[in-house]
Amino acid sequence: MASSLASPVDLESRLGRPLTGPETARAEALLADASALVRSYTGRTFTRTDDETIVVRAQQGEIRLPQTPVIDVIRVVAIGSGGAPDLPVIGWQWDGLDLIRTAADSPAINLPERWYDEDDTDYPGTYRVTYSHGTAEVPADIVAVVARMTLRTLTSPTMAGGVTGETIGPYSYRTDGSGVGTAVTMTDEDQQMLKLAGYRRQAGMTMVRRR
Repeated sequence: MASSLASPVDLESRLGRPLTGPETARAEALLADASALVRSYTGRTFTRTDDETIVVRAQQGEIRLPQTPVIDVIRVVAIGSGGAPDLPVIGWQWDGLDLIRTAADSPAINLPERWYDEDDTDYPGTYRVTYSHGTAEVPADIVAVVARMTLRTLTSPTMAGGVTGETIGPYSYRTDGSGVGTAVTMTDEDQQMLKLAGYRRQAGMTMVRRR
């Protein structure tokens, strides 16, 4: 299970007080929910992962790695189909950021001879890439978004989602609102902050699946 991107301590520092008993009982679950929403929206994990192996399709001889920052690329293997064996790619190039070039027509690439002897359908451009990525600490702006999402729900005066209320003597009121109740939600403002920080993956990126 992936760890949360913020902690109860982060919540307390923003509240300016310790969490109450009921708040403490809910905090971990709400932080996990908020973290899952941020990871789903951005397509990134934001935590250090070493030697992860993914399966990805190249686009015009280039592989865009989905998780950043990339620390190191360990190996690139071309996956065969129709009984063709998987072949380690020799001479692939990593740009030091998030792009691997594997194009067979590049003079800098030296693919195994078997690559050229087989029909193109045997190697459809799918690769197994092993690489390390992430940072030791979650970025501060990600902590801020996750904490804000969590606190909207945690400090809501009612457990009924979308409803807030207050009673003062004989007077009381109830209003509908977003981001409160039992479920953590991501607002347009949260999404805009993630987009402006460059965390939102643009449409058309290479799809990835893990093994």
